[in-house]
Amino acid sequence: MLLAEERDITPEKSWHYEQLAKKCQAALKKNNFGAFFAPTRAEALAQVMSMIPENAMVGIGDSVSVLQIGVIEALDGGKYNVLNPFRAPDGRYFASGRSSIDMMRQIVNADVFITGTNAVTLDGKLVNTDGFGNRVSAIAFGPKKVILVVGANKITANVDEALRRIREVAAPMNARRHTRHGMGDLPCGITGSCSDCRAPRRICCATLILDYQRKPMTDREPRINVVLVGEELGL
Repeated sequence: MLLAEERDITPEKSWHYEQLAKKCQAALKKNNFGAFFAPTRAEALAQVMSMIPENAMVGIGDSVSVLQIGVIEALDGGKYNVLNPFRAPDGRYFASGRSSIDMMRQIVNADVFITGTNAVTLDGKLVNTDGFGNRVSAIAFGPKKVILVVGANKITANVDEALRRIREVAAPMNARRHTRHGMGDLPCGITGSCSDCRAPRRICCATLILDYQRKPMTDREPRINVVLVGEELGL
């Protein structure tokens, strides 16, 4: 019976992720970021939706984590004005085109911007790398509120490890993902590691490291909020 029980290490993994997430949460708060811990995807979704006022203009940044917890479906139904540059009117994914770029520009003025992050460090820093730069720019400035959905698998010890994670884990998997969307074969999606390529559709062009968030001058709540999830999410 003991051996059978030890084939399932879900409780131990959940415990480990919770310890990491809570250390990260405390560090993020010291750096003036809003930080919340949700043990499960369902609780993460509830936390995210509780932070979005009805009738808000909500912008979406490309994020597998946001998709996985069900935010996109939860925003459907007419209560929100959703700007999603990565979903065509018929529901299909699309990653380029004039209408997509125009929508990315509109998101700068959104009430709420929801996306993921490539890595978050145990000392409370957020690290992201973009192709277009629309995601990192909106995180840094523009939308009135930013909500980042982050699986505990993206917690790293420091910025160096975060950058290495982007190059060796997130970027190659994202390149493979985008191949299915007709974006062509990127070198890292073939070899599994970054070669600092000069591909026309390179997805690693702009990197943002947020060390700290200044306290808001007018609003009482932090502008950038991180929802740490005690599960593996995203790439």
